[in-house]
Amino acid sequence: MLKTKITPLYERLSRDDELQGESNSISNQKQMLEDYARQNGFPNPTHFTDDGISGTCFDRPGFNAMMKEVEADHVEAIIIKDMSRLGRDYLKVGQIMEILRVKGVRLIAINDGVDSIRGDDDFTPFRNIMNEYYARDTSKKIKSVFKAKGMSGKHLTGTVLYGYLWDESRTHWLVDEEAAEVVRRIFALTMAGYGPYQISQILQQQKVEIPSVHLARHGEGVNRGKSVKDIYGWGSSTIVNILKKREYLGHTINFKTRKHFKDKKSHYVPESEWMIFENTHEAIIDQETFDNVQRIRANVKRYPDGWGEAHPLTGLMYCADCGGKMYVHRTCNGKRIPQYTCSQYGKYPIGTLCATQHRIRAEAVLTLIADTLRAIADYSKNNRAEFVQTVQDAQTAQEASDISKKKKRLTVAQKRTGELEKLICKIYEDHVLGKLSDARYAALDAQYAKEQNELECEIVQLEKAVSGYEQNRKSAERFIALIDKYENFDTLTTTMLNEFVEKILVHERARKGSQDTTQEVEIYFNFVGKYMPPHFGEVTLTPEEQEELRKREERKDKLHQNYLRRKASGAQKAWEKRYNAKRKAQIEAAKAAIREEDISNGVFIPVGQLPQQVPQKAPVQAHAAV
Repeated sequence: MLKTKITPLYERLSRDDELQGESNSISNQKQMLEDYARQNGFPNPTHFTDDGISGTCFDRPGFNAMMKEVEADHVEAIIIKDMSRLGRDYLKVGQIMEILRVKGVRLIAINDGVDSIRGDDDFTPFRNIMNEYYARDTSKKIKSVFKAKGMSGKHLTGTVLYGYLWDESRTHWLVDEEAAEVVRRIFALTMAGYGPYQISQILQQQKVEIPSVHLARHGEGVNRGKSVKDIYGWGSSTIVNILKKREYLGHTINFKTRKHFKDKKSHYVPESEWMIFENTHEAIIDQETFDNVQRIRANVKRYPDGWGEAHPLTGLMYCADCGGKMYVHRTCNGKRIPQYTCSQYGKYPIGTLCATQHRIRAEAVLTLIADTLRAIADYSKNNRAEFVQTVQDAQTAQEASDISKKKKRLTVAQKRTGELEKLICKIYEDHVLGKLSDARYAALDAQYAKEQNELECEIVQLEKAVSGYEQNRKSAERFIALIDKYENFDTLTTTMLNEFVEKILVHERARKGSQDTTQEVEIYFNFVGKYMPPHFGEVTLTPEEQEELRKREERKDKLHQNYLRRKASGAQKAWEKRYNAKRKAQIEAAKAAIREEDISNGVFIPVGQLPQQVPQKAPVQAHAAV
């Protein structure tokens, strides 16, 4: 324990205080406090200083060191220039003053005439409030300056996004071709069906520098002075962040975060509060690619049977009846024939969320898409004007129906919101008058508030859809440009599917249980929606062929009715049980052969075949002697 206590002389200076002139400088404060301590005989004056730190922040090195001395009973008195040096949060300053009072530490603020040895100063709390008001007022002024700058479309951040560099005046972003090529590649790989982790592994293997290292090499970024463990250590989160940036479209986006004047921490704000200024710098990614990538990222892919490569159609297939995603299976029948089934059907109890599997072969869907695109391409080349007109007619019919439903739902939601507001006011009055118990009031209030919040979110989305109806009209010309981009559609790649197809709805087969039947598939294309060229799939039959088709369909109907009767009586189920038992060993053997082939090709490794490792103990850390 110290024989003689110390007298902390505490100085603090923030950037805001510097604006008031030299009188607030650290050197000026030190001189003033030293003179006061010497003239009044305070023992062991010791400086504790925080330079460039706001008074609204109390996690200051100098302040914390001084308070440790207070806690250790090493302090006799604390001398400061004025109460604002201690802090600009009146509640926090009040707590600190109470701690000093309990510890018996004298507090002296020279310019404010505060000396705790003389007892409580009634004006001190008001002075603390005014100090906080100064910080709040300064924060408002700074925010107004930033708002004016942000509203003009200028970049508010001093850091530049990966893919760009500042110009000489540091006012505009210029494309950094080296990094921009990496950004384009990341988007292209996503279009090709690769996930963020797979893309990060590709970039690591190709020795591509991570964004922070690349920017630091050009004297940019916030990590210029930091050491990096792995300059090629790309992570999935970095890829995801790049894929979400609208700035790559050439837009400036301001006010994505907000700071409070006390904690100085950035808090993300809702997207509806962002300010987007379009075409302020050169774009790296086009709008179509960006929109497709966001759609792909929204549809999380499921790998076939939980392992192996994802099928190109994964993320595009949906059940037409329940709306659930369709998952691909490729070995359940012992053959490498990928087929999609409704994910909702397989959830336990089987068949409750969706009545049937809606099973369909992936090859049949790919063939249908390719044939449709070929027909559209031929139609657009042979009769461009008529094609554009038919597309626009189809758009109008679809969008008018869709927007009509949204408008009706919007009216209902707005009406219900008004009703809930009245109900909340009513139960509040009943609660105040004693007609409603506290428990009942709390339950009803929570219930109404939850419904109100859900409706408000839905109304925002509906209003956005309705207001943007005309602006978001899908363009036949853009679809034609996409068609003209490819010479043929003999082979559909994952990128092509993601460029052309928005979603695919699969209906149940016309005759359940029949191998030879029809099945409706709806294809929704990007830009044009659900579109089928005129006379697509139509075939002119001779009278003999029509009669043959009629007889064939009649026979199918008869067989299907027999199947339904067997199913109703239970005979079909009994037959399937015997048949499956007979084929079970054969199918399992075929599955095992496929699995062995995949293991030998390195598609996956069973956990049991991984090399055994002895668990390692963490090294015991040496503790310093107390």
